[in-house]
Amino acid sequence: MAELEIHHEHGHEEDPFGRTIGIMASVLAVLLAVVTIMSHRAHTEGVLLKTDANDKWSQYQASRIKFHNLELGEDMLNAMPAKTPEAEKILARYEKNKDRYSEEGKDIQKDAQNLEKKTAVLEERALKYDFGEGLLEIGLILTSLYFISKSKMFPAVGLVASLGGIALALMGFLM
Repeated sequence: MAELEIHHEHGHEEDPFGRTIGIMASVLAVLLAVVTIMSHRAHTEGVLLKTDANDKWSQYQASRIKFHNLELGEDMLNAMPAKTPEAEKILARYEKNKDRYSEEGKDIQKDAQNLEKKTAVLEERALKYDFGEGLLEIGLILTSLYFISKSKMFPAVGLVASLGGIALALMGFLM
């Protein structure tokens, strides 16, 4: 029976620095995934809040239209030469409703403004996440170039870019 010889290629040199760079690239990839998810979540939440703010502004406009319709009704009744007791009752009801719509409008306006402020904060947070994500991507790519070039410059510059990305993501998280 013929013997089967298995030849192993021994052309691979032991590269402990390459192993360290591989681990660093893996950690950067995980951090990149986390920051990407945080960025997407912040953008989604910002869009939802902006939609809520727009809905509040629409509600505010509807309240103001009702208010102005009551003013128009008052003007028309006041323009009549002789006011009937029925017209007086209607005017009293209009005045009461005007007060209600005026207060309601102020509350809705405050809510809309608060939602817009929250949206602005979320947009700023998302922007920090986006820049952090970009720097982490650059860092990961530069770090990976070590395996092609064997130049230690690439992981060093990649680490600097990645640290900047991590710092920006943390700034966004701590807002």
